[in-house]
Amino acid sequence: MTALVSLSLRVCAGGDFIYFPGQAGAVWRVRQGLVRLVHACGPSRLPVQIALPGDLIGIEALAAQPYQHGAEAFTDCALEPIDPAVHDGLLREALLQQQRRSHDMASLRTGSVLQRLSHLLRLLDLPWQGAHTVAGDQADRVRAALPPLREVAELVDAKTETVCRALAQLLPPRRRKSGPARQAVTGRRTTVTRPSGAWSSHGRALGAAA
Repeated sequence: MTALVSLSLRVCAGGDFIYFPGQAGAVWRVRQGLVRLVHACGPSRLPVQIALPGDLIGIEALAAQPYQHGAEAFTDCALEPIDPAVHDGLLREALLQQQRRSHDMASLRTGSVLQRLSHLLRLLDLPWQGAHTVAGDQADRVRAALPPLREVAELVDAKTETVCRALAQLLPPRRRKSGPARQAVTGRRTTVTRPSGAWSSHGRALGAAA
């Protein structure tokens, strides 16, 4: 087990894949964050499953098979490999986990976008109770903990613009710690400068990486 412990991983959201389809490797347990399993469809990726803290990924290795899907960090993640000596007890755990997460994926991909996002916030264990009960600072922390809107939109199968509008209903407006928008007048044109990180109508934070 000592050699396996040295392989423990910390993966940042939006970084490299944890593993790729077709590779052979260990079974991994998620210790922190949310992992997304995806199926590559040409240039796009189809989310097929998620894994939360305590869950297993790479369970194909229990049957000595290569990974069927790619695994990537939806949020910052920590993972550790599983000792092969305890594999016998993992098959039942993997089966029960598959049933739970299949229900979660159905909840993330069906129903209204508001319902899908509410379920995602609960899965991420974010302190959310609704737009009228979440304080401004707390709402800012919830928004900051979410991946880029295009990633959220891909997981819940919605357009980024729709996700942006839905989050505006679920959470109070972002607090502007830098004060009100500044107006810079050039000739007859007035330009409004928004604080860094403000949410745009295009469904992602202004100034965030595309």
